[in-house]
Amino acid sequence: MKPIIGLTSNFDSTFRRGIFRINCEYINAVVESGGIPIVIPNLENVEDIDAYIDIIDGIIFTGGEDIGPHYFHEEPARQVTEISTNRDLTELALFKTAYERKMPILGICRGLQLINVALGGSLYQDIYSQVPGVHGHTCEINLKEAYHSISITRGTIAHEIFQTEKLGVNSLHHQAIRDLADNLKVSATASDGIIEVIESTRDNFVLGLQFHPETMAMKYKEYLKPFKYFIEECSQKQLA
Repeated sequence: MKPIIGLTSNFDSTFRRGIFRINCEYINAVVESGGIPIVIPNLENVEDIDAYIDIIDGIIFTGGEDIGPHYFHEEPARQVTEISTNRDLTELALFKTAYERKMPILGICRGLQLINVALGGSLYQDIYSQVPGVHGHTCEINLKEAYHSISITRGTIAHEIFQTEKLGVNSLHHQAIRDLADNLKVSATASDGIIEVIESTRDNFVLGLQFHPETMAMKYKEYLKPFKYFIEECSQKQLA
């Protein structure tokens, strides 16, 4: 049976009414990699989290809004303008339950940051004002193409997936990991030191990518590799 993959969603009030949405590239990447996608809405109460976790085999925390800085004991910087309280509450509760059950977890962009905050780490609220010498990390013109390179450490899951120590990636973020949480390690960085890939140091499968492979995979199929690896982990968990 194909594994069922939960994907978190954005809150959008553009049309004067609340809607939950997810970019189709995430859905396509899961389908092409052998999974069955299910979109999880942001919840006003998190009592039903267990019910969602019960029906999925793995979860992808997608990109989107900034994470509320009070979760790492800070007041918001002026560059933080998009926060969704319900999304933060929903995703932190989803992560806690999935992590406790050792469910495979994949985080993309905001999702990488969510993993780090959920495990007790902190973020740069705005790398452009807080990180001296930082390079460009926000290119909105064409996310199907690489914008900068990352260096991948040998012996990591990221190296096993991509089979290279240097990889071109797209980039669309102004926040990044500052203090790395316990039980995580850095698998790849950009040339300016910004953390680009993290993974668990425990037996839980947890992988976080700061870039957006789902968008690059529309043109370059090798960027489906993290999704295929993740879904294979979900398949193995089904059989366990």
